[in-house]
Amino acid sequence: MKRMKHIGFPSKQGLYDPEWEHDACGIGFVVNIKGERSHDIIKQGLTVLSNLDHRGARGADPNTGDGAGILLQLPHRFFKKVSRENGFEIPEPGNYAVGMVFMANEPMIRAECEKVLMNIVREEGQKFLGWRTVPTDDRSLGEGARQSKPYIRQIFIGRDPAITDDLAFERKLYVIRKRAEKAIRYSGMAGDKSFYVASLSARTIVYKGMLTPDQLPAFYLDLKDPDIESALALVHSRFSTNTFPSWERAHPNRYLIHNGEINTLRGNVNWMRARESMFRSEIFGEDIEKVLPIINSDGSDSAMFDECFEFLTLAGRSLPHVMMMMIPEPWSKHESMSPEKRAFYEYHSCLMEPWDGPAAMAFSDGTVVGAVLDRNGLRPARYYVTSDDLVILASEVGVVEVPPEKVVSKGRLQPGRM
Repeated sequence: MKRMKHIGFPSKQGLYDPEWEHDACGIGFVVNIKGERSHDIIKQGLTVLSNLDHRGARGADPNTGDGAGILLQLPHRFFKKVSRENGFEIPEPGNYAVGMVFMANEPMIRAECEKVLMNIVREEGQKFLGWRTVPTDDRSLGEGARQSKPYIRQIFIGRDPAITDDLAFERKLYVIRKRAEKAIRYSGMAGDKSFYVASLSARTIVYKGMLTPDQLPAFYLDLKDPDIESALALVHSRFSTNTFPSWERAHPNRYLIHNGEINTLRGNVNWMRARESMFRSEIFGEDIEKVLPIINSDGSDSAMFDECFEFLTLAGRSLPHVMMMMIPEPWSKHESMSPEKRAFYEYHSCLMEPWDGPAAMAFSDGTVVGAVLDRNGLRPARYYVTSDDLVILASEVGVVEVPPEKVVSKGRLQPGRM
């Protein structure tokens, strides 16, 4: 059987080593702080993304971008409509999840992957509801993006009624995804890297690809539908300075967007792997063995950070807690820091080394949104708070028009602060 390949970067060879890949990008988010969902948030997020176009990059082909994407809350009204169009029904919000899956274009390989994924869903006690092919329009894509474009499908998974906790459902979805990655991608069953789950959650969904910012809504027709509503939108325009762009390396990752680089990456990953044999978790239980290894070495520095962040969050910590573990403030000689915060950092320094480097990150699990700057403040992040309950953060000002009379406060994220 012919094996298909859709990811556009090579393995280690000659003078090229994926270890040295870095990027510097444009990040931004728009959020309604009262949690009110609307399609306007999507449109404003896409406006922010379009205005960050100059922070992204393109190759020799001007219509092939390094990557662009958006992370949203799961739009229930939209998915209720399209699931019926595809011959199945979905339950109420929180009782189902949607996965955005990049697959091989070859039908036999794709069918084989889908079968494995559906079997894993059932083995983990959840209900397979249906598949949906994501409608796309590739007329605006450059030749490089078109040739490497995956077949994009959404899988719908119903929640086991015995799971009464939302985070427990997210953990089970995480187990399903990790098992599928090992069964399909790492085993080579689907060929070289022709299976990638961009997101699998009951809270959020990611639309992304090897696109320019303006191509994102032109390519993903879903994003133009007024029934797609969210109270938050995280967007990213990628500039892969030393990297090969690809569909899977586009941001957002499953929890975060990142502008910068992690200089301590090799040590962070090696220490994480060294600890895996000692991992114990009451809430993961026996499932802990199914999710190892935590970090996929094929990913970019941002993707590896995201995988560690995801695991520590699903293990029961809040998003700000995990971010303070991974990107701590310079605490050891901080004279004005409270004893409680100093004790927090000192305790966690025994568990986790800092993921250090120039970095601005925004993160969300669909209920909380935040942003953090590295301790040296070497990446920009500016924000507005408006009288109509919006918070707008981006790599720079001017990404969306805000009437001056609506600005309640504005500022820039300080070094080491969240």
